[in-house]
Amino acid sequence: MSERERLIVAEIPSLRRYARALTGDRAAAEDLVQDCLERALRRRHLWMRRGTMRAWLFSILHNLHANAVRREARRPRLMPLENGHQASVLPAQDHAVRLSQFADALAQLPEEQRAVVLLVGMEEMTYAETARILEVPIGTVMSRLSRGRERLRQLNLGGGSETRVEAC
Repeated sequence: MSERERLIVAEIPSLRRYARALTGDRAAAEDLVQDCLERALRRRHLWMRRGTMRAWLFSILHNLHANAVRREARRPRLMPLENGHQASVLPAQDHAVRLSQFADALAQLPEEQRAVVLLVGMEEMTYAETARILEVPIGTVMSRLSRGRERLRQLNLGGGSETRVEAC
């Protein structure tokens, strides 16, 4: 295995985490990561050492996801025959409830804000890395992050003042 391939393999857990947060669906996330890895391995000779392998892989994953979202938006919508119902009993663990509320709130953010919140907050990427991945200026990253955090605050993640959105 070459050095580039080792660098790619080392990022798989982070790619899975980011893809899962973007899609909200385990199977879709696995497909997205698989597509990303396939593209990265097929085009590994194109990676320039300007940035990190991590940023390059996240750029590929993000672009694949953005393309899929655009494709899906053009598709006609089908209505399910049965409405899905959530369980009537909520989890007793407070942290599980907060995590669920955060996931719901995160899903309500616009795609641009959600991507920045996930990359900076969850993946702990710098503003510069995030800007490279999303192909936007650093100021745009900071603005989207600020608006995303504010929107999460408005959604009142758990209702308590102890909820920290700044960690994002």
